[in-house]
Order: sequence, then structure tokens, then C-alpha cells
Amino acid sequence: MRERLVVLLIIMLATAFFGEMKVNPLGGSFRFSLGIAAFFFGLLWFQSVPVLLTGFLTGTFILGFRIGLDQIIGQAGWLESLQVHMPSAFYYFSFSLLIHFIHARRYLESPLLLGLIGASVDFASNMVELQVRHLFNHFPPISWESVFMLLFFGVLRSFFAVGLYNSFSIRQVRAVGEVRQQELEKLRMINTELYEEAFYLRKSMSHMEEITRESYQLYTRLLSSENTESSTALLIAENVHEVKKDSQRMLAGLSKLINQEGLDSQLSITELCGLVMRANRKYAEMMGKDIEFSLRCDVNLCTSQIYALLSVLNNLVANAVEAIYSTGWIELVVKLDKRNILFHVVDSGPGIPSEEREWVFKPGYTTKFDQHGNASTGIGLTHARGIVHSLQGSLQIMNDWGPTTHFAVSLPTDQLLRKEGV
Repeated sequence: MRERLVVLLIIMLATAFFGEMKVNPLGGSFRFSLGIAAFFFGLLWFQSVPVLLTGFLTGTFILGFRIGLDQIIGQAGWLESLQVHMPSAFYYFSFSLLIHFIHARRYLESPLLLGLIGASVDFASNMVELQVRHLFNHFPPISWESVFMLLFFGVLRSFFAVGLYNSFSIRQVRAVGEVRQQELEKLRMINTELYEEAFYLRKSMSHMEEITRESYQLYTRLLSSENTESSTALLIAENVHEVKKDSQRMLAGLSKLINQEGLDSQLSITELCGLVMRANRKYAEMMGKDIEFSLRCDVNLCTSQIYALLSVLNNLVANAVEAIYSTGWIELVVKLDKRNILFHVVDSGPGIPSEEREWVFKPGYTTKFDQHGNASTGIGLTHARGIVHSLQGSLQIMNDWGPTTHFAVSLPTDQLLRKEGV
């Protein structure tokens, strides 16, 4: 209720203020002003307020406002002012009445039709005002020239209000779209982290299946040899099997989270790479680093392997961000090479010594330490290579000259087009 009162007050004040921006082409007290454009825009934009009540309150407020203004400047007595400005109130009464019965708000999606409706209502309301002025103030009869002038100003004010409404609507839609896009990008990055966990969980499940099989084989061998530890081997096999079933349930839950509705089943390679670069630009800013990011993508294809590819590229680019001390650059280049898509991640960091390059994909290798001197887990590149291998591709560090780090990912095109799998 309070919000509606505030909106009504805004419409009345705006109409009164812009109503003083006027011309008097017909002479006398009849005016053309921007007040009605502000009033019409208010009715279109603030759809929560009732049209008839808004028109009645605005017309009454305009009448009181103009009488008060005349008294302040000493232009006329209040009775004379009432007689002069009363027809203006009838204009707003008739305008809101016609807008209400025509249901003009139904045509918000048809700007041309809405503009014509507004112009017609404006013209009709002006005719009502002129008739009232003729009765109260002995206003001269309406000429054909006056009619054409009423039509001209009616069209002008109506399409101005409708154009302003559509301009604001477009900006609002764009703002909502940008917020939605940011939410989707955050959700995709969260799903990427879930994908990484699911990837390792699936890998662990295959190991558990192998352990279960070997434990059961051990049980059968011990049983045939009448070894007293055969029951222990069977118990190990059963426990591992139970753990595997629990892991399957967790994997199913992760799969549902990753494949949420509202997320695209496919994403263009260019858009996906742009997402990686935008996310890591924010990461660099958070770390207080001045890094220039550049993307060159010559591949006009979409991929279904969104989270697998996001995981790999985000890992490589994030490593580059962490490797650069304070300022530098990171470049992501995507090319098509026969039946493969190549991703090159190059940065201006200190590089990796040649004697250490054969160890970078081994679990535990790291050059990153926290503020307490504790080493990182060193499984990022191992994990990235595991995902690349699951897509039948390759990940390697290139032997470029100079103090740069250059990782190259090669993935078969048909693997990037197949359905996303966890």
C-alpha cells in the first residue's frame, strides 16, 4: 500500500512539474505541455496503480497545484484560477477514463498500436477540455487548424511516452539478462568443480571394483586351501562393495546437480573460453595482480563436454594466474587441426625448468606454497591430464624458447561433440 502511494505521488509531482513546460498555440489558458507525456508514461511504467484513481487524483492535484501557483505569484484570485484551470482537470479525468476502458496496457508489446491509441486518447481528451473551456470561459470555437494542431501534439506526446517506456524496458531486460548470464556463469563454474569431484569419484569406483574382484578371488583361493583367513578376505570384499554402492549413490546425486535444468546442453567453444578468461580475470583482480588476458578462437563449433573442457582450461589458466608474480599476460589460442581442436595456454610467468618438465604431471609436483610455507596438493595437472585422456586427447607442455609456460591440449572433435558424461 505504501509503495502505491509513493508511486501515485511521483506521478502527480512529475505531471505537475512537466506541465509547466508549456506552449499556448491557441491563445488563452489552453496549453500544450509535457505533463501529459509524463502522466501517460507513469500509467504505462507503474502498472501496479489503478488507472481511474490515478487520473482522478492527478487531475485534482494539478488543479490545486496551478491554483496555488497563481496565488503565490499573485496572477489571479482563487475563484478566477479555479475557473481557468478546472478544464485541465477534466482533461486528466477523460484521459484516464478512456485509457481504462480501452485497456491500453494490454498493448504494451505493440508500441505502434499503443502510440496510436495514446494519440487518439490525447486528442479526444483535448476536445473534452476545449468543450469545458467553451462552457466555462467562453473559449472561441475550434477551427480545423486547431484540430490538426491537437492531432500533431497528441501524436508527438504519445509516441514520446511510448518510446521512453520501450527504451526503459529494453534497458531493464538487458540488465536482467546480464544478471542472469552472471548467475549462469557462476553455476557453470560450480558445476565444473562438482565435475572434477565426480571424475575422481568415478575413478575411485573403478578401483574399488577391481579391489572387490581381487578380494573375492583371494577368498576363493584361501577357501580352497582351507585357510582360516578366508572369511577375512570375504569380509573385505563385502565392505569394499558396500563402499562402492555408497559412491554410486553420491555419483548419482552429483550427476543431478551437474545436469540441472536451465543450463545449456551445448555451449560454443568461443563462449566457453570467454567464460574461463572472465572468471580468471576476476581471480587475478582478487589476488591483486595486473594481468592482461587475450583470447583468439578460430573454431566455430559447440561442445557438449562443457564441464570437462571448463575443468581442464580453468585449471591451466588459473595455474598461469598463480605463477605470474604481479604483472604479465595470459593468452588462450584455439585452432582447428584436421580432426582435432587445439587449445594453447601461454603465459609470461617464470616458466618451468626443463629438468622439471617431466614431473609436472606427477601427483604431488607443485611450485605453490601458502603463507605458512605449506605445499599445495599438486594434483591439478594430474587431474587435468586424466580428463583429457578420458576424452582420448593429449595434454603436454611445449618446449618453447624464452621465459614462458606453454601448455597444449589436443582433443578429437568428435569427443567434444558427444553427450556430456560424468
